[in-house]
Amino acid sequence: MRILVTGGLGFIGSNLVLHLLTKYSDAKVTNIDNLSMSANPLNLKSLKRNNRYRFVKGDISRPRIVAGLVKDHDAIINCAAETHVDRSIANPFSFQRSNVLGTLSLLEAMRKCNPKLRLVHVSTDEVYGDLPQGSFSETDRLRPSNPYAASKAAADMFALAHQRTHGLNVLVTRCTNNYGPFQHPEKLIPKTIIRAKQNLPIPIYGGGSQVRDWIHVQDHCEALIQVLESGQSGEIYNISAGNELQNIQVVGKILELMGKPKELIQLAEDRPGHDLRYSLDSSKIRSRLGWKPIHSFDDAIKKTVEWYLKNEKIWKPKASSKILHPTPWKLKW
Repeated sequence: MRILVTGGLGFIGSNLVLHLLTKYSDAKVTNIDNLSMSANPLNLKSLKRNNRYRFVKGDISRPRIVAGLVKDHDAIINCAAETHVDRSIANPFSFQRSNVLGTLSLLEAMRKCNPKLRLVHVSTDEVYGDLPQGSFSETDRLRPSNPYAASKAAADMFALAHQRTHGLNVLVTRCTNNYGPFQHPEKLIPKTIIRAKQNLPIPIYGGGSQVRDWIHVQDHCEALIQVLESGQSGEIYNISAGNELQNIQVVGKILELMGKPKELIQLAEDRPGHDLRYSLDSSKIRSRLGWKPIHSFDDAIKKTVEWYLKNEKIWKPKASSKILHPTPWKLKW
């Protein structure tokens, strides 16, 4: 199987590349990444001499680059995206280019060059907006609250529209918050670990009562593979683990694991349009495709903290003071 992974130097993408090469002994994986701020070449340094892996530096929003790649592959898993909500508030244009135009470029390349290609488009729970109680199903309407989520919702609509209009083999997944190795330092969990390591205050937006469902990235990768193998074209699959926690609970757990005082927690101004709670019903992928998460949060968050403490050389080049800023949406990006 020849698989094209877009954004394979990002957090989910790099974990997915490693997962694919481990799971399939005969798989060949091409990774196209434009080396944006979220990309980290050190994530896949271990594959430098792997003859089943190929890296292509390129921007998927450029049709000519994508057209040349789709002809030579059996499947695409589209992980390429700008994902940081705070930066999308400060500068939404790069999110529109990467998330919307990038996805549209892939779809058009498939239509023109390889219409039998299978595409798994990786989206997010944030397209639904927030929910005080209950859980979103795949049929609920989209109500994105921030520019990042709006760009992902638009990409989803293009993917589903191309599937219906042109009969392309397209599937959409929407996942909850990921954690694990190789995550960019701007995100909550690595940012907390890094700042706590340096005994810096841990900024918590708006009191920290926001609820997120946390899934280990390897469980997400396995779900994507299940969708690739057995999913039905035109379908949407929610992916969740059932670990709903307040942000302040997650930060408190990390500080406890690191032996750091909770006094490091510093309440910060809330970002504009901050969703209060995300929750997905993932019964569809569990019942129809037989997927379920295998990582417990308590065990996996401990291993995640250990990974960051042992692998400073990988994340440190990305952990600038600007990235670790307590209110990054106020900065110029």
